[in-house]
Amino acid sequence: MHTPTDNPGTHVELKETPYKGWYLSGFMMLLVVLIIIPALMVFAMSNIEEHTAWAAPLSVLLVVLFIFCCVGYVVQEPNETRVMIFFGKYMGTFSKVGYYWVNPLMSKRKISLRVRNMDIDPIKVNDKQGNPVLIGMVLVWKIRDTYRVVFDIDVPGNAALGSAANMNALESFVRIQSDAALREVTGRFAYDNNDPTSNELTLRSGGEEINELLEHKINERLSIAGMEVVEARLNYLAYAPEIAAVMLRRQQADAIISAREKIVEGAVSMVQMALNQIDERKVADFTPAQKASLVSNLLVVLSSDEPATPIINTDARGSFYLTVFSFRQLENYCTVGGYSVTLHSRSISPNPTFP
Repeated sequence: MHTPTDNPGTHVELKETPYKGWYLSGFMMLLVVLIIIPALMVFAMSNIEEHTAWAAPLSVLLVVLFIFCCVGYVVQEPNETRVMIFFGKYMGTFSKVGYYWVNPLMSKRKISLRVRNMDIDPIKVNDKQGNPVLIGMVLVWKIRDTYRVVFDIDVPGNAALGSAANMNALESFVRIQSDAALREVTGRFAYDNNDPTSNELTLRSGGEEINELLEHKINERLSIAGMEVVEARLNYLAYAPEIAAVMLRRQQADAIISAREKIVEGAVSMVQMALNQIDERKVADFTPAQKASLVSNLLVVLSSDEPATPIINTDARGSFYLTVFSFRQLENYCTVGGYSVTLHSRSISPNPTFP
């Protein structure tokens, strides 16, 4: 049985009340209509031939009662209700499931309480930064207050809300209000954050926060019409075609810059580790100029996109030996190996000797 309860997500008072009028079991009324009343009609008509005074009025009354009892039957399935109206007065919402006979003079407007899905096609909206974006969502909704659905919104042909045409009219109302709420939420946030250090909420990274805000805004608009949102989620988000190519290049540039920062950070840490290990293990004694040259060469090797070929200049025998020796030590201790080493000698003696 459908019992109206207040929804904590909205602050609109429920106007729906349960039907408290009289009704009977449909099977019992069938027994009355098919057996008892016809038997009484036969009995009354048999007395008309005997010229009994009460027989004729009783026969007419039984005929009227038979016709009256033949209408008013209601077959109601789960998650269905009927708004009962007696000559324009709201008498309540009949929610009992089964086969019943209700006063035929009542106007019964059938309403389905089942959950419905709605796929909102992507619409073009400007985000907080003024960039045109395409955004769409999927919406799950249902009717919550049958009184407001029937009496508070103007739906063509409202007398038969159970029909497909009028349910389409309700869906049109939901679609328009959802479209307006989606535009409002989209205008509050940027599509993406250009500053990686900022924690500002965006449409791309918002996730659950954006969905919850969207659901709240749609509920505010639909609650006045007796409907509520079960779930609202973004299912499409992209830049508009006219700026998509430009934004893609910007994203690629941001990705390249971020990757370069990681590479340079790693290269600097590796060079620092190499210098520390050389000093700790007393591999060689470098002058400041030699350390600067070594650091420069290592940064080029480690930060380059293509495999680098280190070139060692040999201006003197001592520096040649020191450079080769230090590079071999780096190859052993700092895992800089894997590169081919080309030696260019400009002022080296024909037969250099090394200790």
